[in-house]
Amino acid sequence: MPSFPVNNILFLDIETVPQYPDYNDMPEDWKQLWNTKSNSLVKYHEGQTNETLYPRAGIYAEFGKIICISCGVLQGNTSQRKIILKSFAGDDEKLLLQQFNEMLNKWATGEPKFLCGHNGKEFDFPYLCRRMIINNLAIPGILNSSGKKPWEVNHFDTLELWKFGDFKSYTSLNLLAHTLGVPTPKDDIDGSMVWEVYWKEKNLPRIVTYCQKDVVTTAQILLRMNGEALINEEDIEIKS
Repeated sequence: MPSFPVNNILFLDIETVPQYPDYNDMPEDWKQLWNTKSNSLVKYHEGQTNETLYPRAGIYAEFGKIICISCGVLQGNTSQRKIILKSFAGDDEKLLLQQFNEMLNKWATGEPKFLCGHNGKEFDFPYLCRRMIINNLAIPGILNSSGKKPWEVNHFDTLELWKFGDFKSYTSLNLLAHTLGVPTPKDDIDGSMVWEVYWKEKNLPRIVTYCQKDVVTTAQILLRMNGEALINEEDIEIKS
């Protein structure tokens, strides 16, 4: 396992929800488009319908929106390291994306910087790019992999690293954390509950906390893969 430049990595995680509270709240044109999309999913979910599958719409950038982006950077060295967290969250997706972009463009200057997420290459990074295009925003260079050669893309993915070239299986963040002895983040909600917590409970702070825990866990996993000690709970700092 190669050594990673951990202090030059921005760890991130996003939380997404369907754009509408319920299937019946969708405009008719969007409802027809969702029906077409979900028809291909129904056969894999016995007893489900276009309507009951709608809570899953948030995982598709065309039907969902981002409500939280949590980021973390490591500071210090192997003997004393801490992680600084910052979240961008709210109902106004364009605003939170603008704020995130501003931060990311500033952070990515200078020496080479990297992004890291768990399944980030398959989900978080492309989802962010798609929603930025939808919101008429420029994609920060460090995030945009379009047209780049593989070695020009400064993206790490703990899921991909754990596969070691084996593409037959998926390992969840929770399972990988437990396997490596990293404290699990799934002590309150999981991804399947975000839709309900956002649209029904209207409890965005709960989602932000959940998202930040995933960022910390992803960073801890990379440190573990790097042969370094884990970060103590008291060394986790959250910036407003």
